[in-house]
Amino acid sequence: MTNAAASLSILIAIFLWSSLGIVIRFSGTELHHLIFYSLLVAISIQGMVLTRQEYRKALPSVRQLKYAVLIGVVLLINTLTFFYAYQNTSIANAILTHYTAPIIVAFLAPFILKEVITTRVIFEIVIGSAGLFVMLDGFSLDQGQMPGILSGLLSGFAYALIIVLVRLYSQQFHVLVLSFLTNTTMAILLLPFIRSFPVEAAWSFLFMGILHSTIAPLLYYRGLKYVSANKAAVLGYLEPVCAICLGVVFLQEIPGIRTLIGGTLIILSGYLTLKKKEQ
Repeated sequence: MTNAAASLSILIAIFLWSSLGIVIRFSGTELHHLIFYSLLVAISIQGMVLTRQEYRKALPSVRQLKYAVLIGVVLLINTLTFFYAYQNTSIANAILTHYTAPIIVAFLAPFILKEVITTRVIFEIVIGSAGLFVMLDGFSLDQGQMPGILSGLLSGFAYALIIVLVRLYSQQFHVLVLSFLTNTTMAILLLPFIRSFPVEAAWSFLFMGILHSTIAPLLYYRGLKYVSANKAAVLGYLEPVCAICLGVVFLQEIPGIRTLIGGTLIILSGYLTLKKKEQ
């Protein structure tokens, strides 16, 4: 796969994940139910595909399983802490703390992945972070918001760790196997908290299971086989921009001037990242 194709895979995955907020809003069900049952849909689809003979050789050894389980655990931590931040602080605080991930990746990548951090990478992160800050009208420390802020920071660290771990171990797995194992790990961890099946939200389980828990991770894992962790992290800044665009289309939420200026800076950061050739 060429670097351009890998970057496109990551961008499509980011765009698909950016629609999560809309699905969550319309589903009208509790978050743990939404995650668990969408994972069941994904596991069922992926499991059926994996029974085909050509995938049997792609099954990992027992020693390799621990890496997929680790990624699954971190993925669940990332998801739960991010949405806890949404519920316990402002949307701006939640997103700004979550997207500390590129900064954390920039610190982790040289030590874990041996990636070189250049001044250009730092510049792209600064531009993207500034755009996010402007777009969301800054950071606030109002009374009572500290639990949400801390949870957002934890989600940012988990997000950064996911990027690094997938980049580190994706070469050892077929992307479909990795997605199946991480989804299964998350579902097992959530199982003790499931007590009912909200029938009225079944459409959202099916939608998320196919789109957000199958297609998007397959594209993202595939892209991270060929794209550096820092590049993937900076491209992640485009997710809130895509979410705002979808909000305009589906929710008629018209962005203000700060959102447009910040979004432009983020798009510039993404453009510089895409234009850059991998070392």
